[in-house]
Amino acid sequence: MPHFKVSLYTLLILLFVFSCDQQPETATELSNEITDREQLLADIQYLASDELEGRYPGTEGNRMAQDYIEERFYSLDLQKFGDTYRHTFDHTNPRTGEEFTDAVNLIGYIEGSQNTGKHIAITAHYDHLGVQNGEIYNGADDNASGTGGLMAAARYFTENQPENNLIFIAFDAEEQGLGGARYFVENPVVPLQEIVMNINMDMISTNFEDELYAVGTYHYPYLKPMIEELTDGAAIDVLFGYDSDEWEQDWTMASDHGPFHEKGVPFIYFGVEDHEHYHQPTDTFENINPEFYVNAVETIIGVIEGLDARLDEVAEASGRFTEQEY
Repeated sequence: MPHFKVSLYTLLILLFVFSCDQQPETATELSNEITDREQLLADIQYLASDELEGRYPGTEGNRMAQDYIEERFYSLDLQKFGDTYRHTFDHTNPRTGEEFTDAVNLIGYIEGSQNTGKHIAITAHYDHLGVQNGEIYNGADDNASGTGGLMAAARYFTENQPENNLIFIAFDAEEQGLGGARYFVENPVVPLQEIVMNINMDMISTNFEDELYAVGTYHYPYLKPMIEELTDGAAIDVLFGYDSDEWEQDWTMASDHGPFHEKGVPFIYFGVEDHEHYHQPTDTFENINPEFYVNAVETIIGVIEGLDARLDEVAEASGRFTEQEY
């Protein structure tokens, strides 16, 4: 009997110590959730606020968006190419001839743990249509949503180091003929050959059927089974299409992934189908679907993480890399 009492007492002590030891682990798990929902929604709400007046290139609202994104990059301690996140360029809208000087792409990166010679470019544009006929085109879905997703992905990977370099780019002047992306692919911060693929986010928050499209697998079919595997069990449905003339719309050149594709860089573009608020003053924070948005961003981050782990496979399948380059 005395021996049993001692053993029981020891067991109780061990159980107490073990339960105490589990508390920090649980807290750590909570702090490393894929998406900081509150921050994600705060980002899109601010970027789509009337205060920024639609973020038209060259306006004060556009500069306020730049400042906001830059501060978020600083807070995440993203690394820079050079001494600043800001990369300026001039652009002329090919449709209207309007000229833009000192437009700004904001670029930061996270170094990979295993391979710093291959990169994934993760992109979203932050500009929109500004003020037209006295009405603010806030551009919540197009594309404050993608910009918020970009910053959420950057936050996640600062806490969960990728295997390869991840470059985060907030493009300017997308609505003016893909200006920021076109400038980048002609003046890349790393050799373009080292960018294995582009993942672009544009319009990922306004859908009420839980449907998000992963566009580009018509051109790069080896990516489809990977994405299907990575999104199996996701909280939303990830669909494929809108990337050939078999569809009523072909989105191959519809956003910033287009210039990457023209240079032979494989892409996946995440976006929703057009909706009643597309390029309308009603594209406001109040009209997005917050639950879908959070789930979409978490799904995209999961795809990025999975493709990062299989990037050598992507590189080999693309045919852009020789065996000696591995």
